[in-house]
Amino acid sequence: MEIYLPLILDGATGTELQKIGYTGEICAEQWVLDNPDSIIGLQKRYIHAGSNVVYTPTFGGNRVKLEENGIFNRTSEYNRKLAGLSKEAANGKVLVAGDIAPTGLFVTPLGTATFDELVEAYEEQVDGLEAAGVDLFVIETMMTLSDARAAITAVKNRSRKPVIVSFTCDERGKTLTGGDVEAALVILQSMGADVFGLNCSVGPKDMVPSLARLSRYAEVPLAAKPNAGKPKMVGGKTVYVCDPSEFEECIPEYAKCGVQLFGGCCGTDERYLEVIRKALEGLEMKAPDPKVKDKLICATEKKVFEIDQSARCGKIIEVTNDLADDLEEENESSDPFISVRLRDMADAEALTDDMYEMEKPLCIVCEDPEVLERMLKNYQGRALYEGNIEKGILERFSKKYGLIY
Repeated sequence: MEIYLPLILDGATGTELQKIGYTGEICAEQWVLDNPDSIIGLQKRYIHAGSNVVYTPTFGGNRVKLEENGIFNRTSEYNRKLAGLSKEAANGKVLVAGDIAPTGLFVTPLGTATFDELVEAYEEQVDGLEAAGVDLFVIETMMTLSDARAAITAVKNRSRKPVIVSFTCDERGKTLTGGDVEAALVILQSMGADVFGLNCSVGPKDMVPSLARLSRYAEVPLAAKPNAGKPKMVGGKTVYVCDPSEFEECIPEYAKCGVQLFGGCCGTDERYLEVIRKALEGLEMKAPDPKVKDKLICATEKKVFEIDQSARCGKIIEVTNDLADDLEEENESSDPFISVRLRDMADAEALTDDMYEMEKPLCIVCEDPEVLERMLKNYQGRALYEGNIEKGILERFSKKYGLIY
């Protein structure tokens, strides 16, 4: 099935399932398999309201989350079966997006997981979704770059289908871990995301400023899937009080920012999709048009940096016992990025331990492709490279990790 923009995504899954009996006593994935008509009926309503895309009910379908719920060695099977329900609801009339969400794990040095372990966990989920025949993938409600980077790596390792990556953030565009969605956009689109978006957390109006910031760097279409406002506790229950009319009012503003995929997250139902469909009638879409085209665009987790293309390495830091101090000192230098020489795997791991000392982008100076790749996996940003590794390898790392060389 060919994909044409604009697209109307679906509405909420979790909050709608709660309305029809899901209590949270077991994981949602198991409950849906036990009650298949719940998701089929919900998604048919979304399709009738105007959805061009429905998400598979696999939000918690990665191996880590399934094992937390006592489900072992069945990741691919669960995802294949759950995606099959969405395929049944879609009946070949709309697209089915394989839904991938956070593991909740943190990679070193903030946690104990490795990047490769996250990729492997996500690959099992991707295999099940791919086997079911999803049309595209959506990596959604991301809060950390490590999860998002691992998930898109897993998809690219296993499939050639389009990928949407969507982060959740507050009104300032900040993630739960202090990252910035502007930086996330730069990093994920450099790794091959076909669409970048925002979902959950805030209501439609509060999402506009962050989407406007993204338009400066977006080389891909944007997606917007806000909540029905911020949740409130009423009578011991969580309720969402944003009226569908607020979504309708924001659609033209979204389109001006470069949004071409529209939907709703927590608290939204088919009524919200109906007003989105009406608001899109005759509305002109804006193609991606990044405002900075003559710079090297690098990023740490927290910030985007626009660097002159003529910039070259200044001082090159050697990995020693004083590495943390050297990195802090280099933050104050006039160099636009911090250059560190890596000679072996031990150097890469030492820099990983101290990488959050850096407030500027990283330039990796290295002659060993395996060491370079290890650092690219560990570094939660978009890095530059200086050295003599052959061009073919650097091209592969550029495509896979967003490396600038």
